[in-house]
Amino acid sequence: MKNPVHASAEGAFRASQLGGALASLSETGSPANRALAGYLLRNPVRVAAWSIEDLAGETGVSTATISRFARAAGHRGFPEMRAAVAETLQSILHPVEKLRDAVERPAPGGALPEAVSAVLENVHAAADGLARAPIAGIAREIMEARGVYVMGFGLSAHLAGLLTLGLQPFCPQLVNVVEFGGTEVAAGRLMNVGRGDVLVALSFPRYARDAVQLSAYARDRGATVTAITDGPSSPLVPLARNLIFAPASHPVLSSSITAAALAVEALVASLMVSRRDNVGQAAKLTEAISSYLYGTEAAETQPRQSRPEGRRRR
Repeated sequence: MKNPVHASAEGAFRASQLGGALASLSETGSPANRALAGYLLRNPVRVAAWSIEDLAGETGVSTATISRFARAAGHRGFPEMRAAVAETLQSILHPVEKLRDAVERPAPGGALPEAVSAVLENVHAAADGLARAPIAGIAREIMEARGVYVMGFGLSAHLAGLLTLGLQPFCPQLVNVVEFGGTEVAAGRLMNVGRGDVLVALSFPRYARDAVQLSAYARDRGATVTAITDGPSSPLVPLARNLIFAPASHPVLSSSITAAALAVEALVASLMVSRRDNVGQAAKLTEAISSYLYGTEAAETQPRQSRPEGRRRR
């Protein structure tokens, strides 16, 4: 019976960028390439641990054919392809293995002390990085942009919503790319992105492939890409002109977003103080929402809704 963790990893592997390349070869390649691609898609965990001779013996394909297959898949040879498979699997399985380790070998006092310590380290590292990052310049680019796009998938979608809420009073042309509707709708919202626009892309492990692909699209159209991500190994790094790092390590969770929330707040605060006109915008926002705030005079003077007759207190 197949290990359930390995089975779920195979499904996630198929959805990865490398899995997509192999799936394409399994449909359009030569008969040998189709067979090899299909085998890798079904057995990525095995292949990550095998030599080229092991794979040849299991599939009945020569080592020379496997080497040609690896090059067709975009690698310099089998060792590089195997390393790519292993790296992809590691990113997929790492959160599961962290949880398994925490369950099987619980830390004294439980997971909370270690988790709090990790989060505080993330926050301190992010704060040190923010002190050196050109936050004021990034805020200025956003203020001067023709249009501002904010994008985050999965866990990062919540951070993108937080950033959008903070920027909204000060950026007239602001789009939350992944607010609703999925990837196709998100791509549609980015269809007019171009030179003079800014895309703020947020992505943390596990990284969303859509975030990487749409960031590349925006960059290729001439937009300035600013990435808020966990570190230099993030796939957003090669695509971004501006980088804000917020470490996301956690002993149990796949990612911690606490440091990222700090980075978002720092960017919003820097933007708010970047122009004198923003004081007026803040005043307009206060006026617009004052009647909805508890304790304000406008809210207190609103007529109270009477209870239905049948539901009066006795």
